[in-house]
Amino acid sequence: MRVLIGILLGIILTVGGAYLYDSHNAATAANSVNVERPMVNWDVVGNNWNRLTERARAEWVRLAG
Repeated sequence: MRVLIGILLGIILTVGGAYLYDSHNAATAANSVNVERPMVNWDVVGNNWNRLTERARAEWVRLAG
């Protein structure tokens, strides 16, 4: 059980850290001439997440019936 909690915590910290890094760089990039690309393309992540949840819901409806 501790291993599972550790893995989940690691995933949350990694994604959260990437989001904070990109958020900070987006705020500073708006004020500077030298623009850096974000580490993660959050639009693609959002689209993939939406597709995953829609597919999971459809499978649940199919199984639950």
